[in-house]
Amino acid sequence: MTQKLPVIKPKQIVKILKKIGFVERRQTGSHLILSNPDTNKIVPVPMHAKELKKGTLLSILRQADITKEELENYKK
Repeated sequence: MTQKLPVIKPKQIVKILKKIGFVERRQTGSHLILSNPDTNKIVPVPMHAKELKKGTLLSILRQADITKEELENYKK
């Protein structure tokens, strides 16, 4: 059975990515660009007040190489 995606805001996902080792690189318009110096992965996060859409959250997780289960663990 697949795990359901949590409802999450951009600030929350940025906080989780920073826990994993991502650092802020720059902000281009409304997108915050984070990178991980260990893995050389770059992840853009749209910064707005609304919750992230399902497809956007999945894309961020895929780019950061995080599973849904890992996201739940970091969210706690």
